Amino acid sequence: MDEEFAPRESELSRIYREGDVSVRIDIYEGEGGGWLLEVVDENNYSTVWEDVFETDKEALGEALDSLREEGIASFVGPIQETNGN
Repeated sequence: MDEEFAPRESELSRIYREGDVSVRIDIYEGEGGGWLLEVVDENNYSTVWEDVFETDKEALGEALDSLREEGIASFVGPIQETNGN
């Protein structure tokens, strides 16, 4: 009987804030080993790296470097309007 793979989230996953904007840095172990990186905004708009990182620390460093260099706005998707406005 095959067990279903359940990814393990890194303890280094965190919320990153810049002014009034925040994103979630998700780091989790991939099925084939290595660590996967995803940045998710408040509206669940997601940026996923294609690269697999050897360590979760490496993945966190890449996320923080990218957020600082490119700015948090580049990781935030379009604002979704509701019927009220």
